[in-house]
Formats: sequence, C-alpha cells, structure tokens
Amino acid sequence: MSTATVKSGHPSALAEFWYYFSRNKGAVIGLAIFALVLLLAIFANVISPHDPNLPYPAVQKAPPAWMQGGTTDFLLGTDAVGRDMLSRLIFGTRFSLFIGLVVVTQSVIVGVLIGLVAGYVRGRTDTIIMRVMDIILAFPSLLLALVLVAVLGPGLTNAMIAISIVNLPHFVRLTRASVMTEREKEYVIASRVSGAGNLRLMFKTILPNCLGPLIVQATLAFSAAILDAAALGFLGMGAQPPTPEWGTMLADSREFLQAAPWLVTFPGLCILVTVLAINLMGDGLRDALDPKLKRS
Repeated sequence: MSTATVKSGHPSALAEFWYYFSRNKGAVIGLAIFALVLLLAIFANVISPHDPNLPYPAVQKAPPAWMQGGTTDFLLGTDAVGRDMLSRLIFGTRFSLFIGLVVVTQSVIVGVLIGLVAGYVRGRTDTIIMRVMDIILAFPSLLLALVLVAVLGPGLTNAMIAISIVNLPHFVRLTRASVMTEREKEYVIASRVSGAGNLRLMFKTILPNCLGPLIVQATLAFSAAILDAAALGFLGMGAQPPTPEWGTMLADSREFLQAAPWLVTFPGLCILVTVLAINLMGDGLRDALDPKLKRS
C-alpha cells in the first residue's frame, strides 16, 4: 500500500479502499465477472450474433455446437421456437442488470428517507414506521412479491415495484440503526449547538457517516432483486414472453428439461454466476468499508 500514498504519507481514500477490497480474492473475481456481465449488457446489440426474438423454424431445439447435431451458427443451440440461445442470454444480462439497478435505486432512496426520519425524529413516528416494516418482514419475500404483482398485474414494471417494496424494510431498519448510533455523538451535538437545522443535521451531518453499511446492503439487494425477478418470471408474473429475461426463459423451457436440458441449464447458470459474483463483491465491500474488519 505504500506505493499508493499521497505526499503526506497517508493513503488516499480510493487507494485505501482498493487495498482492503483486493485482499479478498473472491471479491476481485466477483468484480471481474460483474464487469464482464456489464459489458455484455452494454454492448449486447454488437456482440449478439442473432436477433434474440427472431425464430428459425428449421432449427428448433438445436443442441449446442459441441454436441451431436449442433452447428457453429448457434453456439449454445436454439430454444423451442428456434431462437438463438446465446443472443437471448446476452440480452438477458441487460434486463437482469436493469431490474437490479431500478429495484436498488427505488429501495435505497425511499428506505433511506424513511429510516432517516424514523431514527432522527423517534417517538410515535418511529414506532409507526417500524411496525409497518415489521408487518412487511413478517411475510415471505417471494410470497409478498407474488401478492403485490397479482394486485398490480403481471409485467416487468410491476414486478420491479413489488420487489422494491419487499426490499424496503432492510434499508429502513439499517438506516434507522445507523442514525440512532450517530445522532448522539459529539460531532452531531456540536453541529446542533452551532445552530444547524434538522435537515442539515440529517442529510449533511449524519447521513454521510451511515453510507458504508448501506452500500454493502445495496450490493446484496442487487443480487436478491435479480433472483426475485427471475423467480417471478419463472412463475409467469414477471417479464412476459418473448422478453429474453432469464427467469422467463426458464419458464418457457421447463417442459423440455429431459429432451433438451441445455434450454434450462444455460439460463440457470447465468443467474447463478451473476448472483454469486455480486455477492462476492458485497463481501469485499464489507471488508473494505467496515472499520472493525480493517483493524483486524
């Protein structure tokens, strides 16, 4: 770490973060995989060899190129209506990352605001907010998401709204706990005595010191959102055909599990690898942002 120090002899914030993050080899591997998935999502139009929704009736359920009967024109084979599996998987990265980004953004913004109010104001407001969050947490997350989508109607947009609501209590509780820890510290009391208003204390004094755990939670929520969206798509309540979303692809192919196992294997592997990579990144972020782990 000595090579990445500023003139004062202390490491810069970014260099220090990377030092602790890179010590976790799994996190570095997860970051590399996630970067690859991100590039696939960004350049899907360029990388995909075929239109993901264009069927080729002459080659329905074609096996991958390395299996008997496969062809190099369709490296991972085709689905039941003759669409290229590789192209659909590549475009599926775009939908999965978009779902994760939207869900986490909604959950973080709303959850942090509510948790900030609950932890700072306390009293009856805090009690009401936390009892509502407890009610949401009392339901199994997938079951609650299914109920919400059933009320709102099937579709990708409504699925993202439902998953955001399911993830909301985690950010509310985490923000509230962090705010309650910080609000009685000396620097907050000093700011209050110097005349800082409530909004300034909440957003400029307290909130920046609560971001570490929230960033880690956001990373884990990102992977959970991808899993929940895939589950809803598999159950027919999320993205609707012919959208190349991994959960929907699994649902479309489950009847061919024995006759054409690659149709369910490849989307399942994409979900597994992406979620695992994001979780490994979350572990690395925890190591890099937690002061207790740094001291150890």
